[in-house]
Amino acid sequence: MPARKNSQAWDEIAALPNLGAVSAKMLLAAGIASLTELQALGAVRCFLRVEQQLLKPPSLNLLYALEGALVNTHWCTVKREVGGQLILELDAARQALKA
Repeated sequence: MPARKNSQAWDEIAALPNLGAVSAKMLLAAGIASLTELQALGAVRCFLRVEQQLLKPPSLNLLYALEGALVNTHWCTVKREVGGQLILELDAARQALKA
């Protein structure tokens, strides 16, 4: 459970479509504590931050869930309709980090 000072952020993130307690924990650990931050960063940059914080990389389902939370669409629909585009954006962002 997150620290008491993060309970509002925890509730806000965990209440988003496609996200829950596990996703909220990952986002908070990556320093993303609000919907506003999620919107400002976008799904790909949020995913990269989470990925950098974890020993085991998160599933791409998290990427789809983050995008779905931002556009209020089920993650399966996101995967089917724009999943390929998100993966290309993720690969480009990873390459930019290496440069």
